[in-house]
Amino acid sequence: MIAAAHIAALRDENKQLKALLAQTQAALSEHQGALAASEEARRRLEVILGELRREKFGAKSEKLRPDQYHLPLEHVEIAQGILDTAQERAEAVIQGRSRSVPEGSHRNRGCLPAHLPRVERIIEPASTLCPCGCGAMTKIGEDVSKRLDVIPAQWRVLVTRGPKYICRRCSGPVVQAHAPEHVVCLVDCRPKRRLRT
Repeated sequence: MIAAAHIAALRDENKQLKALLAQTQAALSEHQGALAASEEARRRLEVILGELRREKFGAKSEKLRPDQYHLPLEHVEIAQGILDTAQERAEAVIQGRSRSVPEGSHRNRGCLPAHLPRVERIIEPASTLCPCGCGAMTKIGEDVSKRLDVIPAQWRVLVTRGPKYICRRCSGPVVQAHAPEHVVCLVDCRPKRRLRT
């Protein structure tokens, strides 16, 4: 009998625990639903906040002005031009007309055109005698400068040579004349009118 009473007590306790478990599971599912709803509300608020930030801070930098609507079309035109050039090159290679000279600028740096007439001017020092009195100095080299000169309807190259002299008998200094000025004076040289006072 004690065992039967004990079993009955355990059954009652089991029913109570099952009821408590069902209540706890119901409360847990209710809380999980509320948590999911609050998470969804948080996401919506973040989207709204992002849109407000974009509208407030991004209007000047991210939105296109009406005069910028044509910019994507320019990119398309540039790309089309590159494709057309590549197509022309491919056709030239297929037909055997490949260019041996690479594209680019063909500048002539350092050398002036040979067909232009040269006007040479030699600038000698005041004296080619050795300062110590040994005699005449020997030419050991020269400085050459070339510059383009424009005369209306005529082009020519001015060549200025400045020979260098040294004495072979002593260890005197190298003598050379001073080079003339190359700078063009841009000052207004017309006579100024004086205002009468």
